Amino acid sequence: VAITTRLLVSHLSGIRHYEKDITKVKEEKEKANRALKLTKPYQDKEQKEKEGKGIEKTDSVKPRKEHEGEVKSRNSKPGRRDKEFEQEEYYLKEKFESVIESLKIFKNDPLFFKPGDQFLYSTYGFTLLSAVVERVSGQKFTDYMLKMFRDLDMLSTVLDDNEAMIYNRARCYVYNKKGRLVNAPYVDNSYKWAGGGFLSSVGDLLKFGNALLYSYQAGQFKNTNGKLLPGYLRPDTVAMMWTPVPKTEVSWDRDGKYAMAWAVVEKKQQCGCCRQQRHYASHTGGAVGASSVLLILPEELDSEAIDTGLVAPPRGVIVSIICNMQSVSLNSTALKIAREFDKEKWAQ
Repeated sequence: VAITTRLLVSHLSGIRHYEKDITKVKEEKEKANRALKLTKPYQDKEQKEKEGKGIEKTDSVKPRKEHEGEVKSRNSKPGRRDKEFEQEEYYLKEKFESVIESLKIFKNDPLFFKPGDQFLYSTYGFTLLSAVVERVSGQKFTDYMLKMFRDLDMLSTVLDDNEAMIYNRARCYVYNKKGRLVNAPYVDNSYKWAGGGFLSSVGDLLKFGNALLYSYQAGQFKNTNGKLLPGYLRPDTVAMMWTPVPKTEVSWDRDGKYAMAWAVVEKKQQCGCCRQQRHYASHTGGAVGASSVLLILPEELDSEAIDTGLVAPPRGVIVSIICNMQSVSLNSTALKIAREFDKEKWAQ
């Protein structure tokens, strides 16, 4: 079979995640699909009631049963509900000298499905992607990324290296089996730098979000008289990254689809007075003892602002949340915060 880099960034490669048993993976996917199907009749009923009353519904309809992980996040303490963190490979302590070397963890395992056929989130897919970057660039993946972070002024973003002295590094926490808060166990992330091996700050993630939003919007502005600097990426590159890919799904956002390394929700409103769906991109992060989210809600620019050059990019709301606690669901919180700031801006 052929696995392309586009399949890797969209998690359509067929490469396994931490679970090695394909039967268990299929069972979990079927369980998630059933949970989503149960919400559909309720969502349709509530939508019709809102339409009948002529009320505009701007927030997501809350279903009686959401994705299994979301249900558990409301009914139990953080860190006690996520079966994924029972996988042994989350807790590897082996130090790998290069990403090429770390491929040995999974390179001889069978693919779970034909590449391009199904979506399966895979950290190891990104490990393979980092190996591609390493070979193409001719330098270590970690050196390549750290230079990029310096270019973006993300000076607090570094490798999560246990041996290094890192200023202001936070301790991470989990709940043990008795429900008590304890220090997270020691792990070595050298096997997955690309899929969860960097430490950062909310400030640096905001810089990263602004750089992407600037790049996304820079091509839309006219009459800047050459005063507008180019974005770090080309506008069409970011637009491609934020375009939903067929056959994908997103467990943490029922409105979203997966794109290229981002979950995206497209602008949509089916009919008058129905719920308005804004365009935004987001991604959550989960590691041993930590959780995070970065959400980018671009401003809907009117033609006058674009043509006159009275405003300049980036325009929108960016929300970054990092917490030193395992298995905390943060995407819906980030979206609520973004909508509040967006609402406040338009009220002015």
